Amino acid sequence: MIPIASRVPEPAVRRLTATLYGYAFLSDLVLLYPLYVVFFADTGLSVGQIASLFVIWSAAGILFEVPSGAWADVLSRRLLLCLAPLVAAAGFALWVLLPSYPAFAVGFLLWGAGGALVSGALEALVWTELNRLGAVDRYARVLGRARTAGVLGVVVSGVLAGPVLAVGGYPAVGAASVLACLLATIVATRFPEHRAPRAVRVPVAEPAMAARPVGAAPTRQDEPDTVPPASPDDDGDLGWWDTLRAGVSQVRTRPPVRAAVLLVAVVAADWGALDEYTPLLALDTGVGAQAVPLLLLLLWAGVTVGGLLAPAGERLGSRGYAALLGLVGVALAGGALLRHPAGFVLLAVAFGAAQLATVLADARLQARIIGSSRATVTSLAGMATDVLIIVTYAGYGLLATAAGNAVAFAFTAGAYLVVALVLLTRRRRRTAVPVGVAAAVPGGPD
Repeated sequence: MIPIASRVPEPAVRRLTATLYGYAFLSDLVLLYPLYVVFFADTGLSVGQIASLFVIWSAAGILFEVPSGAWADVLSRRLLLCLAPLVAAAGFALWVLLPSYPAFAVGFLLWGAGGALVSGALEALVWTELNRLGAVDRYARVLGRARTAGVLGVVVSGVLAGPVLAVGGYPAVGAASVLACLLATIVATRFPEHRAPRAVRVPVAEPAMAARPVGAAPTRQDEPDTVPPASPDDDGDLGWWDTLRAGVSQVRTRPPVRAAVLLVAVVAADWGALDEYTPLLALDTGVGAQAVPLLLLLLWAGVTVGGLLAPAGERLGSRGYAALLGLVGVALAGGALLRHPAGFVLLAVAFGAAQLATVLADARLQARIIGSSRATVTSLAGMATDVLIIVTYAGYGLLATAAGNAVAFAFTAGAYLVVALVLLTRRRRRTAVPVGVAAAVPGGPD
C-alpha cells in the first residue's frame, strides 16, 4: 500500500504557503523593473552599453547559480532566501546613489547574484517542507500560485512606478525598490526549515505529472511508494564541494533527472527570452507607444491564469503535456504572424500555457531528485535555462535583423513543437515495450 498521512497539518501548510506567496510578491515588487532601461538611457548610456549590462546580468546568474545551490544544500536554504533580497537591494541603492555605467554593472552583478541565491533554494525548501508535512502532492499548485504572486508584484510595480517617479524622481523609485526587498527579507525569516533525518524511510506522494515521466509505465500496485533511507533530502553530512559534485553526478548519471533538467531549461528559456521582445512585437502591429503597456498587461494576465491552473494541469498525462507544449508553440507563432493587436490574445494564451508547462516541469524535476543535493540539481536546471536564454537572445537577434520580429518570434516558438514531438515519440517507444520489461530497464519508467 502507498502510505498516506492521515491528516495534513493545515496550519503549518498555511504558514508555509502564506510566507511563500508574500515573499514572491515582495521580491518582484521592484518599481525599478519597468523603468531601469529608461533610467540608463536618461543617464546617458548608449544602446550598446545597455546591452552589455544585460550580458553582465545573465553572466552573473550563470556564475553564481550552481555554487549557491550547493550552499543552500549545505548551509541553510532559509538563510539564502533572506540574503537574496538584501544583495539585490544593495545593487538598486548603488544605481540611484551613483548613477554611472560602473555602478550599473556592479548593480547587475549583485542583482544576478541575488536571483541565483533564490533559484534552487526556494524550490528545494518548499518541496522538502511539503513532503515533511505529507502535502507534497500540492507542490505544483503551490508553486503555480507563488509564480502568480510574483506576476502580481510585477504588475503592481508597473502601476506604481509612474506616479512615484513623478513625485520623487528616480531616488524615490529606488528607495521604494529597496524597501520592498527589505520587507521580502523580513518575510523570509518566517520560512520553516527542517531536514529529513537519516535512516528514516520517507513516504513520497508525487504529483500526477511529476510521478511518472512522459511515456512511463504505470506504477505497479505492489510497489511501495517509499524511498531508501538516504532519500529524499539526506545522504549524509556532505561538505559544499561534495554536495556540488553529488548534484552534478546525479544529473550526469541518472537519465530521468537529466531529462527533467533539460525539459525545465527548454520550456522555461524559450518563452522567458521571447518575453523581452514582446514590446517590439507590439509596436510592429501599428499601435502607438502608449498602447504597448496595455497589450503587455494582457500577456501578464495570461501568465497569471496559467499559474492558477496548476491543480488542473497536474491531471495531464503524457499526451496532455505534449499537447500543452504544442498549444504554446502554435499560439506563439500564430499571435506573432497575425501582425495585429488581436494577435496578443493568442500570445496571452500561449504565455499562460507556457507558465503552466514550466510549473509542471519543475514539479516533475523535484519528484525525481534524490539525496541532499536538491537545491544544487535545481540550480543546474536554472543555469541551463540561463544559458539557453542567452543563446535564444543571440539567435533571435540575427533572425529578426534578416526577417523581422514576427518571423523570428514564430521560428523561435517552434522549439515547443519539437519538444512536444520528442515527448510523444519517446512515449510511443516506451509503450511498445511490455510493462514488465520496461520496469526492469534502468532509467526507463523511473
